[in-house]
Amino acid sequence: MTAADQDAEPVVLYAEFTARADSVAVVEGLITDYAQTVRAEPGNVTFDVYRREESPAEFVVFEIYRDRAAFEAHLGAEPGRAFNEVLVQHIEGAGSDLHFLTPVTR
Repeated sequence: MTAADQDAEPVVLYAEFTARADSVAVVEGLITDYAQTVRAEPGNVTFDVYRREESPAEFVVFEIYRDRAAFEAHLGAEPGRAFNEVLVQHIEGAGSDLHFLTPVTR
């Protein structure tokens, strides 16, 4: 597979973060609103938000973007910068942990 082929492949990842105990409801509201914004981005395919059953303060966001360019556009978009600036005040750690996925089969 060439670099051009990889750039044309969908970008699939999940992000994880844990809300501070006193901020779970705030984080839920922030990510719910932000999800609507991201889903409206032209290159977004999926932006689904979950909470772990066994630990409701832990959030997992499953994301798919059409290709590398769409993902890069998402990263550079102003709403994401603003969202992350507020989110970091309400979560444990310095930000989301991103985990990129590679398909095993198609």
